[in-house]
This record gives sequence, structure tokens and C-alpha cells, in this order.
Amino acid sequence: MLTPRAPRPGNGKLAGTSMEQVLANGIYLGAQYAMIALGLTLIFALMNVLNFAHGQMYVIGGFVTYTIYGQLGLPYIVALLASCVTLAVLGALIERFLFAPVIKGSSREESTMLLAAGIAFLLDALILLIFGEKQRGVPKIVNGVLNWDFRVIMPYDRILICALAILSIIAFISFMHYSKTGRALRALAQDRTAAQLMGVDVDRYSTIGFALGAMLAGLVGGLLVTITGVNLGMGGPTSVKAFMMVMIGGAGVISGAIAGGFILGFMEAIGLAVLSQYGDITYLVIFVSLMIFLAIRPQGLMGKPWG
Repeated sequence: MLTPRAPRPGNGKLAGTSMEQVLANGIYLGAQYAMIALGLTLIFALMNVLNFAHGQMYVIGGFVTYTIYGQLGLPYIVALLASCVTLAVLGALIERFLFAPVIKGSSREESTMLLAAGIAFLLDALILLIFGEKQRGVPKIVNGVLNWDFRVIMPYDRILICALAILSIIAFISFMHYSKTGRALRALAQDRTAAQLMGVDVDRYSTIGFALGAMLAGLVGGLLVTITGVNLGMGGPTSVKAFMMVMIGGAGVISGAIAGGFILGFMEAIGLAVLSQYGDITYLVIFVSLMIFLAIRPQGLMGKPWG
């Protein structure tokens, strides 16, 4: 039987347990989680590659923003753009010189999985070499706390980051639906062979898609470094959460990634509100719930049955 224990000051990431507070926390967490999952599911949809290094790309994005905004003192928007560009270039190079040759030279899916795992270890080593292992943080973008009749308590910087994340998701969906590049990427994700027969440059758009997925990881890393800070150990847990969201929504489905992100965000918000007094078992409950869900629907909410 679980025994409630006294809360530890400063231990909670999110404040408040009212219904309104849980709703606000769920939206805040869901928006950032959806952004993390979008890049991962885009790469999987285009190339059928599970990018185990997605969390490390997120960490690099946070460190780039920390360096430019926190260390050099340049405007935050400049640091955020630099993070996006850096990760887009890194993603393009990884796809062009690592994944593309392996995909063409090997028909076994295990080859790309091993490569992705190797890239994750490589990026961890580079992060340790360049940035070190200490926790890094940046000055707040905005100060102050919203206090709505003690029912919703939310720092203004979290509100701003949540709004930017939601706007980024809307911009990404609009890009995928209305731009020529976005339509080509969607065609490539739906049927690679048919897209090639219709004149789509498969190699070029695979590189663009991987770069876009990596850029999304860098963007969310640049956004969240202002809230949570960044350190070397964040890459692995971030990748695990991203895979959880993709599994919930359905592998390779963009709308599923968004749905999975918000579902995980609300599950975490509810868990932290209800179960925090019993210790750190929120994610134990989430993992057990996910296992039951996948046993019933292994393709996720919006994914197609395998095979």
C-alpha cells in the first residue's frame, strides 16, 4: 500500500491541483511534447527510420540557444533561429552522408536502427566534449506569474513558450499542406515509389525532410532551455517520450504525433496532480497504461495496422 509523503519544496515542475490548473498544465506540456514528436514522426514517415538521436538533437538545440542567448548576449530570437539552422544543417548532413548510403546499401531495417543508435552515442560524446555535463540555463525571457484567483498559477515565460509552440505547430501543418515542398514530402511519406514516378526527387526531399525533422527538435530545445535548462542527460529521456507519443498516435502519422503529444501532456499533468504525494510513480502509471493500450491497439490511435 502506498503511503503519502510530505511534498518536497521546489520538487514539483508544475504548480496547483485545481481542474483549471491541470488543464493549463496539460496544454503547456502537450504543446511542447507534440513539437518533439512531430520531428520524429516526420523522419519515420519519410524514410521508415527510427531516429534514436532525436533527443540528442533536442539537447544540441538547447545548448546552441544557451550559447548565443545566455553566453553571447544576443537577442533570444537570434539564438532560436541559430538553433533551427544549426540542427537543419546537422540533420541534412546526417541524412546525406550516413542514412542515405546505409539505406541504399542494405535492405535490413536493423542497419538503420543500429546507425541511429550509434549517432545518438556520437552526439552524446560531442555534447560532452563541447559543452560539458553540467546543467545550463538562460535568463528568463519574461518575468512575472499569472495568478487567476489562485485557480491557475502559471509563469508568463511558460505561457509565452506554450503560445510559441502552438504557433509553430500551426505553421508546420500549414507548410505541409500548402507549400510545394510540403506536398512533395506528404507524397513521399504516402508512397515513395509512386512519388518518384510522379517526378519527385526522392533523394533531395528525403534530405529536406530529415533536416526539417531535426530543425523541429532544435526549435523545441531552444524554446524549453528557457524553462527547464539543458544538460547532457536529457537526450535519452526525451527520445523515450518522443517514441511514447509516436506509439500513442500512430507511427508516421503527423496528426497522430500531435494527438499523442497532448495525450501524454495531459496524462502527465493529471498524474503529477493526483499521484505526486505518493512519490515519483507518475511515469510508472503512464507506462503501464501505454502497455495496456498498445496490447489492445498496437498501431496507435491513427496508425494503420501493421502488415
